Amino acid sequence: MPLRTRRLGILCLAAALPLLAACTSDDTGDRRPVPGGHPSPRTTARSAQEPPELDPGETVAGRRGVTSGSAEVPYASGGKGDALLVAVRCQGEGTVEVSVPSVHVSFPQKCLAGEVSTTYNQVAVSGADRGGTVAVEAPSPVRWSLTVGRGAPAQEEPPGTG
Repeated sequence: MPLRTRRLGILCLAAALPLLAACTSDDTGDRRPVPGGHPSPRTTARSAQEPPELDPGETVAGRRGVTSGSAEVPYASGGKGDALLVAVRCQGEGTVEVSVPSVHVSFPQKCLAGEVSTTYNQVAVSGADRGGTVAVEAPSPVRWSLTVGRGAPAQEEPPGTG
C-alpha cells in the first residue's frame, strides 16, 4: 500500500477497482518519517475552535465550527470526478466517530485532553461528487470542528517512489 505525506501526517491510500479512499493525520504528536513522504515544516498547533483548512485548489462544501457532542454537517455536491475531503479537528479526552453514509465511509479519531489533533480523509468513490451529510458522534468532553471539501483525487504513487 503506497504512503504519502500531507501536512504533518500520513496519507494512506487503499485502492480496490472503483474505490479509492485516502486518510491523513495532522496529529502534531506523530512526526515519524513516512516512506516516500515529504514532512511539512509546519509545526504550529491549531485550536479546536478553528475548522481545519483546506489546501489550495480544494473548495469548501460544508463547515462546522467548534461543537461538543454529536451533530450532522451537510455538504454541497461537487463536480463530476471530485473527491470528497473530510477534515476533523478535536481536543478533549475521547474518540470521535465520523461517518459519511452516502459513500459508506466511517472513521474514528482519538482525541486527547491537552492536544489538538486534525485528521484529513479523502474519499474518491462512485457517488462522492453528490451532496450529503457527515455525522459526528462525540463524547461531551470533546470539542471538535469539521471542514468538508472537494478536490482532485490523490494520485497513487507506485511502490518504491519518493
